[in-house]
Amino acid sequence: MANLLSRWFGAQRRERALRKYAIDDTLWQRTLDTYPCFGHLDDADLGRLRETASLFIAQKEFSTAHDLELTDAMIVSIAAQACLPVLNLDLDLYRGWVGVIVYPGEFVIRKTVEDQDGVVHEIEHDASGEAWEGGPVVLSWEDAQMVDGSDAYNVVIHEFAHKLDMVTGEADGHPPLFRRWHAPLDTAAFADIFDNAYDQFCARVDAVPERRWSRFERESLIDPYAADHPSEFFAVCSEALFVTPRAFEAEYPELYRLLARYYRQDPAGTGALDSARA
Repeated sequence: MANLLSRWFGAQRRERALRKYAIDDTLWQRTLDTYPCFGHLDDADLGRLRETASLFIAQKEFSTAHDLELTDAMIVSIAAQACLPVLNLDLDLYRGWVGVIVYPGEFVIRKTVEDQDGVVHEIEHDASGEAWEGGPVVLSWEDAQMVDGSDAYNVVIHEFAHKLDMVTGEADGHPPLFRRWHAPLDTAAFADIFDNAYDQFCARVDAVPERRWSRFERESLIDPYAADHPSEFFAVCSEALFVTPRAFEAEYPELYRLLARYYRQDPAGTGALDSARA
């Protein structure tokens, strides 16, 4: 009886949230038209994404910095992009934190790092996004609008991929797998494919002569920044999966199939999920 009551109250809260945070038709269509990453979704998927985005907005607290005006268009566009990776998983994977902070443009991150000799340094660098373990997601609104699909770039998807990677702790490029969604894929199989792809990409980056570096940066589908850490490789490749899926599948077919199975989406329409079930 207690479980029935719990489910009933949960359903009631969901319906109230969907009514209270319903997304305006015109604003929703404008969002879909602006962001090419939604192009692989059919009408049923888009309906589920809209509901998930409404629930996301109900659960999270949006704020801005440097006097940036927070608008409904900002909130809906960020929510829709944030919910795309979990569309066929569960919004509950974003539990445990509430803040989404939006800056007008890039912002400064200050970090303490220890070098190989054990010397601690205070460093600063500009960033377009950051996801904190157990804390907020911070985004540059200027960068969040760089979404013409000409390259594999989407700062919102990138930072929320980090959040998925952090579900069970520090981001390491190996997000937790759940039997109800990912079987028969397991942790060992994921690591075997992912780690091999990461090692090969790092070797490729290391082999680029300095005189050709600028050209490599321009022409590489995967941003060389992905070689910094397995967590960055996972996040950058997640961008590629949703933003430039056909190019990603053509250049990294095995990695494409792996991430398609993880996210349970096949944006390039290759049949990757059907093959995984066979």
